[in-house]
Amino acid sequence: MYKIVIADDHGLYRRGLRMALTAGIPGAEIIEATCFDAVVGLLAEHETIDLAILDLNMPGLLTQEVLGDVLAAYPKSRFAIVSGNDSRSEILLALSVGLHGYIVKSQPDEEVVLAVKEILSGRIYVPALLSRSSGAAAPQKHRSPVEASHQALASPGSLGRLTSRQKDVLKLMAEGYSNKEIARDLDIAEATTKIHAAAILRELGVRNRTEVAVLMRTWLGTI
Repeated sequence: MYKIVIADDHGLYRRGLRMALTAGIPGAEIIEATCFDAVVGLLAEHETIDLAILDLNMPGLLTQEVLGDVLAAYPKSRFAIVSGNDSRSEILLALSVGLHGYIVKSQPDEEVVLAVKEILSGRIYVPALLSRSSGAAAPQKHRSPVEASHQALASPGSLGRLTSRQKDVLKLMAEGYSNKEIARDLDIAEATTKIHAAAILRELGVRNRTEVAVLMRTWLGTI
């Protein structure tokens, strides 16, 4: 039967979604996660995750590029976004990344269950409200996590955006450890290490591990 991950840092919504899916998809195994690190860990731990439903605003560097890395690392899994943002541009952007669906938190439970069934069946789910949208999307005052890109020149403040697991990976990267060595040292999958390493390089605005080491020497003692 299906194995589904619900990743959202809001416990009330997470539990409500779990109840709706448990009732609507009997026999499905539902696993909860509160942050991006936990999602990556679950993907590595379980042989197959059929669907991961990700809240854009949960803790972690959930950017367009990182999502692409996750999709590439786990091609047998399907991924959907759940968000309170129902803007046309946001939905289209998420789907353009390669995600398999976009669920809006204001949708009724029955619609959400149908959406999940659509995605599990191999189809791409687009909420009906998208077809009701008309005209150009209004300009956004700020960029969403999917749209966010990072500054070319990083500052020590960039470290504050890294999760605790990514900081662990960063320290070992700066010491010259390979992905395989980092995975062994932290007891995580190598694919998980690659995802975290790619996110770190983008967040710090560097191209390779040598530049990471240089930055870390410059910022010595800040983490």
